[in-house]
Amino acid sequence: MANETSQASPTRNEAEETPQAPLTLNEEAVNDLVEMINLLASARDAMSDEMVTRLARTASEGMTLLDRLIRNEGVMRLLQVLDRPESQYLLVSLADTLGQMSRDLATAPPAKGGFAELLRLAREPGTQEGLRALSLLGKYWNDSLRDLHRHGG
Repeated sequence: MANETSQASPTRNEAEETPQAPLTLNEEAVNDLVEMINLLASARDAMSDEMVTRLARTASEGMTLLDRLIRNEGVMRLLQVLDRPESQYLLVSLADTLGQMSRDLATAPPAKGGFAELLRLAREPGTQEGLRALSLLGKYWNDSLRDLHRHGG
């Protein structure tokens, strides 16, 4: 009976075990490793103490700037607004407009000045649209600013 008890104890099933193949490296893998080690050693040797100091300072300043931006509620709100499709359209058109405006100003003769030139400019549809856009910007900006001051931000 003692023999039967010892035979009833659980034993490991050899079929369930996965054989462990020894790790082997071929010549190509060894050459790749040696090349990578040489590359890292060369990079380490090429970096002077001054370069490391500048790199560390730049990384530190970048992290500080990022921290300030993330903690600024106004910047975060602006980023959220800029992510909207209508804001994307506005930004793309603004970028295109700035480029065209720069080219036009560079090639246009200087303004003559005077009241007659101001009236001619005021009659152009683009001037009227620009004034309307600036007027709307001012209206909504003032409304928002007053609302923020009234309700404490």
